[in-house]
Amino acid sequence: MFQFPKDYCVPFDGSFALHAAPTAPPKDVADDKQLEKRLEKLVARIDELQQMFYAHDKHSLLLVFQAMDAAGKDGTIRAVTRGVNPAGFQVFSFKQPSAEELDHDFLWRTSKCLPERGRIGIFNRSYYEEVLVVRVHPEYLGGQNLPTETDHEHLWADRLESIRDHEKHLARNGTVILKFWLNVSREEQKKRFLKRLDKPDKNWKFSPGDVKERQHWDAYMDAYEQALRTTSSQHAPWYAIPADNKAYMRVAVAETIVQTLESLQMEYPKPGEADRARFAECRQLLENEGA
Repeated sequence: MFQFPKDYCVPFDGSFALHAAPTAPPKDVADDKQLEKRLEKLVARIDELQQMFYAHDKHSLLLVFQAMDAAGKDGTIRAVTRGVNPAGFQVFSFKQPSAEELDHDFLWRTSKCLPERGRIGIFNRSYYEEVLVVRVHPEYLGGQNLPTETDHEHLWADRLESIRDHEKHLARNGTVILKFWLNVSREEQKKRFLKRLDKPDKNWKFSPGDVKERQHWDAYMDAYEQALRTTSSQHAPWYAIPADNKAYMRVAVAETIVQTLESLQMEYPKPGEADRARFAECRQLLENEGA
């Protein structure tokens, strides 16, 4: 069993406390230029490892990103995949569910998008929305056509149990799961919203609904704490990444991906005796062309 990186990993024993999770990097962190150089090296290493990962063809890798608005999910996903062969990964964003998706169980729409062996799948939001935004806004349950009236507290516990079982099933079948909660502070989110309003080229990113959701900040934090506390495990760990400094956050995510891929002890497939014999035949045919 491979070992997960320790930094920012949410404990597997249910002891996670949100108030102890930092939103800012350590005081002695490198400056942004140094962090950018480190990120370039890490992305280059991810590209190398992804090629071996594809050839090894024994695992798939699922990266789950969850965060409050303006925490930097989109930018982080772009940053850690820039320069990586686009044929080696898939990115899926999950927003408001469609009528078809609401007519299935809550794991259905993401299950369709799981990566196959040799591929990296990235979920920008995920099935965790069902125990985060829906928990904060239980009125959304009215559109889910659930079979009976359900006590909400039991419902959330049941859904968290279903998620744990789902992730355990995926891990048993070769999916390596890394889940990143980009932990931005309320103060930093406010600064980023104001920046989106101040800069015309950033206006398109702003939605009045984002400000409205800030009114539910404490409820979201309670939901995140419960989700991370109950679903971080050896086979599907959560990482609570400080998100107030984007450069540091991206390096922390990339470091975790690199360490995890390196721990898989992958290797390129080695040709057998029959393969080598066929290679020799092919070499002879190629060398004799035009002779």
